[in-house]
Amino acid sequence: MSPLRVTDRVGVALLAALLLGLAAPAARATSLSASADGAVLAHSGLHLLVTLEDAPSQEPVALTVTAEGRTLGTTEIRPGETAVVLPDANLAAGRHVVELAAAGTSGRVEVRAFSGWLSIVPPLVAIGLALLFKDVLVSLFVGILTGCFLLFGWNPFTAFGRAIDHFVAGAVADHDRASILVFTTLLGGMVGLITRSGGTHGIVERLQRYATSPRRGQLATWVLGLLVFFDDYANTLIVGSTMRPITDRLRVSREKLAYMVDATAAPVASIAPISSWIGFEVGLIAAAFTALDLPLNAYTTFVASIPFRFYPIFALIFGLTIAATGRDFGPMLTAERRASRTGKVLADDAVPLADFGAERLAPPDHTPKRARNAFLPILAVMAVAVVGMYLSGSAGLARGDYASEFEWLREVFSNADSYAALLWASLSGVIVAAALPLLQKILSVREAMEGMVEGFKSMLMALVVLVLAWSIGSVCDELHTADFVVGLTADVLSPHWLPVLVFLISALVAFATGTSWGTLGILMPLVVPIAHGLSSGFGMAVGSPHYMTIMVGTVSSVLAGSVWGDHCSPISDTTILSSTASGCDHIAHVRTQLPYALGVGVLGMLIGDIPTAFGMSPWLSLFLGTGVIIGGVLWLGRSDATDD
Repeated sequence: MSPLRVTDRVGVALLAALLLGLAAPAARATSLSASADGAVLAHSGLHLLVTLEDAPSQEPVALTVTAEGRTLGTTEIRPGETAVVLPDANLAAGRHVVELAAAGTSGRVEVRAFSGWLSIVPPLVAIGLALLFKDVLVSLFVGILTGCFLLFGWNPFTAFGRAIDHFVAGAVADHDRASILVFTTLLGGMVGLITRSGGTHGIVERLQRYATSPRRGQLATWVLGLLVFFDDYANTLIVGSTMRPITDRLRVSREKLAYMVDATAAPVASIAPISSWIGFEVGLIAAAFTALDLPLNAYTTFVASIPFRFYPIFALIFGLTIAATGRDFGPMLTAERRASRTGKVLADDAVPLADFGAERLAPPDHTPKRARNAFLPILAVMAVAVVGMYLSGSAGLARGDYASEFEWLREVFSNADSYAALLWASLSGVIVAAALPLLQKILSVREAMEGMVEGFKSMLMALVVLVLAWSIGSVCDELHTADFVVGLTADVLSPHWLPVLVFLISALVAFATGTSWGTLGILMPLVVPIAHGLSSGFGMAVGSPHYMTIMVGTVSSVLAGSVWGDHCSPISDTTILSSTASGCDHIAHVRTQLPYALGVGVLGMLIGDIPTAFGMSPWLSLFLGTGVIIGGVLWLGRSDATDD
């Protein structure tokens, strides 16, 4: 073979260079871009999602944000997408071009700021329409659409599309919320099975030996609400579905049953030393203490805050007093007199969220009424929920690392996957509820499946309301509604007035967003530093009695205020579930519960939050508050059988 000529060698070299150039990736320049993270509120912090691509290294770099020649803030970002919050941006209403500079490159984003007052319009629209027209579905969806108009430039077509594909679909896609939907549906199927198999009739006949009067029926409901302390969702659905046929027979209104269920669910779960709430609560407190490098124990602070949780404790005492005295006032008295005098546990125009008493769920003729066919599925749900929380929480924890059994159990339930445990529990309840009548040959397989499916159908209204309530909560999140509400009072706080103001702020946020857990997550990281800074600024040493009074009072106010606002809100998930399990018209439940919740909340502030911040013992506040509750019910309340 002859050697290549010079021209051939040059051609081969050029071809090789071309091929190598095609194969090797071209070096790309570093790029910087951003988008607004939700709405931009005028004169409030700016939330951005900043993306830094193809950076020369993975180390954090300084980001400078400016607008109209003014520096809005500086912070550090890493390559990739970073959520940036600039609390002192203070953009005026209107359109702005925001410039970004980092890692030798720049970018820009155009944002439209609008008045912060508009951020509270969607929840107010939803709540106002619901109370005015008594149609919760339309009201919630109009509230969602209102928020979408604000978020997407007042374009009705975009707003309608984003309401469905972004907010409603997003609410269903969330794992934890989907778990609640499945849990609720399965529990509805269990209730359908025990009703169809005659178990409901059996439990009514068994318990009516003790619950022989409306007063005793309400007391039984209250006691059962205390016993199911480990989770508020499980509490509402188990207690409501168990006691509903009993209270119906005793002529207790569905509104009263829904109140008794709602008044024990979250209050008990939120203050129980072992529950599905505790891990979330203690985790938020610990994170806030760690961020401030405070030498305080999160769980000890949580336990110390329990006597300061005046609203949950007073709500439990008020519910017991109402049940024991048989006295009511306001809209609840009207509902109770309707039920006791006419036997109508629901108003004529009521639309209950769930209807377990329909003919399609009636047991076949000559079906034996065996209470165990209802008790055993309910016990299975409770037992599997507790065991499931124990197993999921104890995985990876060494027993020898804890000084006492109580400390060990506290840590176990703090780390438990409560959503998974509730799913296991509800499925176990369905299996037991189906197996019992099949083994006893009370129902055929087809009849059992029909009962289960009818139970599923009974939950449809409640599931739709839950999804819409979560959707409007997401709207509020993107509108930064909570940030605006907090900002309204950020400059008027002082140490001794801090607990009561935090209580009010927490209640407003929970009322507007419909979530107590969301309120805890939003406010705890904000108010703990404020409590620390104000107390230190007034010369209170960290850990001193005065300092701890303010800190514990503030922490308890976030927890108690979120439960209060959650109770008052018609878009709250626990309020919706209470209406569902009780078979109550949802707006009727909110309307009759609201005066009770408002009265107890105001009492908690006047007798609890304010005087204890100035040094009064919380135990004395609880004693005085109990006396006021008993005296107030005896003075204002009237017996259901008493003429006007």
